[in-house]
Amino acid sequence: MHPRDIASHHPQRTAIVVPGDGTRLEQAMSYGELVAAMDRCAVFLQELGLEPGDAIALCLENRLDYFPICWAAFNLGLYFTPISTRLKRDEIAYIIGDSDARAFFTSAEFRGEVEGLPAMVPGVEAWLMLDDVAPGYRSYEQTLAASEPRPVAAPTQGAPMMYTSGTTGFPKGVKPPPSELPVDEPPPLLNLLGRLYSFDGETSYLSTGPLYHAAPLKYNMAVQTMGGTSVVLKKFDPEAALAAIERYRVSHSQWVPTMFTRALRLPEETRKRYDLSSHKVAIHAAAPCPVELKQAMLAWWGPIIHEYYAGSESAGMCAIGPEEWLSHVGSVGKAVRGEIHILGPDEEELAPGESGLIFFSGGGQFVYHKDPEKTRRAHNSRGWATFGDIGYVDEEGYLYLTDRRDYVIISGGVNIYPQEAENVLCQHPAVEDVAVFGVPNEEYGEEVKAVVQPVDPQRAGPELEQELIAFCISKLAKLKCPRSIDFMADMPREPTGKLLKRKLQEQYRQSNK
Repeated sequence: MHPRDIASHHPQRTAIVVPGDGTRLEQAMSYGELVAAMDRCAVFLQELGLEPGDAIALCLENRLDYFPICWAAFNLGLYFTPISTRLKRDEIAYIIGDSDARAFFTSAEFRGEVEGLPAMVPGVEAWLMLDDVAPGYRSYEQTLAASEPRPVAAPTQGAPMMYTSGTTGFPKGVKPPPSELPVDEPPPLLNLLGRLYSFDGETSYLSTGPLYHAAPLKYNMAVQTMGGTSVVLKKFDPEAALAAIERYRVSHSQWVPTMFTRALRLPEETRKRYDLSSHKVAIHAAAPCPVELKQAMLAWWGPIIHEYYAGSESAGMCAIGPEEWLSHVGSVGKAVRGEIHILGPDEEELAPGESGLIFFSGGGQFVYHKDPEKTRRAHNSRGWATFGDIGYVDEEGYLYLTDRRDYVIISGGVNIYPQEAENVLCQHPAVEDVAVFGVPNEEYGEEVKAVVQPVDPQRAGPELEQELIAFCISKLAKLKCPRSIDFMADMPREPTGKLLKRKLQEQYRQSNK
């Protein structure tokens, strides 16, 4: 189905609700309103000259308007790139330009970072701002009001192009091939969600994460395809999430392990205050979940916790239900999309129980936009794709993760790529050499750590540490920057000059045990 089908029969049904908080009232959008807004936006983009295969980008907080914009792009066969609201101006400009976006949508909430972008990315034809107008931007509200809300659609569906790290340390877009499905045909994710989690038209789905992440965006759009209700938290707060489950009779929800940790830290009387009886399926992914943490959540919520393993590339997917997990503790499940292969260094397939690089065959296809080398590295000679993780399967085909090939830091379910912070810190005149990696953090799973070889060893100390952290924060989103910096007189390197980052990382991991 499609939101238009729902609106034609149930125009007043609630499609999206953003719960109120201490500073704002609850906001809601019906299916009739969703379709009218997406049609107005699609008409505007079509009149702008955008055609299937073109791109738009958006940098918005979690809000109702996120979805009409994405649905408009979907209906026109466009690629749409959500940009993290935690990025700085230069980072946002890079993604807008690299994605070849012809239109950019943002809001007054980010005025401080988005002002000046029109001059930095001259190829964009339309700059739109919600809630206000900054120099170079036009009003989103006035633009839509001037568009006729008539149905427009391309022959085939559009798709999100999410950004991840590239070989240079700059983010790269994960670009799926053009869809062959007509706009009104359900995408493959819809059937999968129905089969795994019983998503249907009665679903009330609590979305806890930022919509610029792949899973929250895709799952919400899938819910709206079926006629369910998306309950979208503006920002995650553990008690607010419990309150939303009670108030909106939430049946399904999605989390990352850090959110579980924060929820478990609530006082027991707070946890018992809310009626969670409607809650039937809680899904988690994005980062490894410690066994003890998952066991604690199962003890609290009961056998409703499901896990999956996937990536923005959609190369393959594993899933596991609560009963399965209890008999295969620590597993991320069996393949539900694609076929798992565990390969050794010479691409030989390994036996059950042997660890190797995890590949999927028969899953989704993708390239990294404008990065053929990263695309090549993600595939083997047979065309199988990998997320870069190490693991093994047992005799029954259940997958267990053991390590990551690359040095991606996963903090609170967010992927952080050390190269970006290294590139910035290397620009500081006091830095001779630098390594950035992840170290354990009780709440977030991992945090960003830097080890620096200073030009002048006499400067090593707290003052230089704070100077370097502030320098990094001035150039990058704070979550990408080190929370602490240590100093070394000489960095460990091979005779070839290659930095032994894994050796450094293991040192710190051992010291945190």
